[in-house]
Amino acid sequence: MEVELAQGAMQQADYSLLSLFWQAHIVVKLVMIGLVGASVWTWAIVFEKYVLLSRTRRATDRFEQMFWSGQSLEELYLALGPRTNHGLAAIFMAAMREWKRSQESALRAGFMGVQKRIEKVMDVQLQKELSRLESRLLFLATVGSTAPFIGLFGTVWGIMSSFQAIAASKNTNLAVVAPGIAEALFATAIGLIAAIPAVIFYNKISSEINRIGARFENFADEFSAIISRQLDERV
Repeated sequence: MEVELAQGAMQQADYSLLSLFWQAHIVVKLVMIGLVGASVWTWAIVFEKYVLLSRTRRATDRFEQMFWSGQSLEELYLALGPRTNHGLAAIFMAAMREWKRSQESALRAGFMGVQKRIEKVMDVQLQKELSRLESRLLFLATVGSTAPFIGLFGTVWGIMSSFQAIAASKNTNLAVVAPGIAEALFATAIGLIAAIPAVIFYNKISSEINRIGARFENFADEFSAIISRQLDERV
């Protein structure tokens, strides 16, 4: 008879995701809401980064095509103008501005130190560009490393609440135990749903940023060599 009652209770219980959420303990609900919010923000960051990286790759390709087209550095500097530039264009403009500022003093005191200043300016601008690309990546890393543990915390709390309900009702039927266990495991599932994409896209985006950073560094080295040749010709 007890088995039949337990089976009837289980059939009447609602195990939909929304029902599991509303039946969960308030602490487990807060954990679920936090994890869902983290997951939504993770996808927003991923979308923003993919758009930003796509634009950066296209802008880098366009600038390299312009830079190696054969026009002079002065013509390219004037063509880019004072507008806001990012990526390679920003590194180039920073170097050219330092080159122009250094020309007058260099004519009076010689060209010692000019190249080092230009290299330093390019390095600073390069780091700024990488920082712009890497912004908010720390959030993805944090979600990927902590979301499973936060979900596990919700699971442990939910199981504790289930055991308390069992002790209060003095009934160990599966109909009493199953809802609480399902609610608790739901928190772990949400934690994994938030963590897995965060880890995957963090690694993928970081790898893409590293490739773009390598292109920036290669350009800085090549441009430094061009400046060095021009300085040698003037000495």
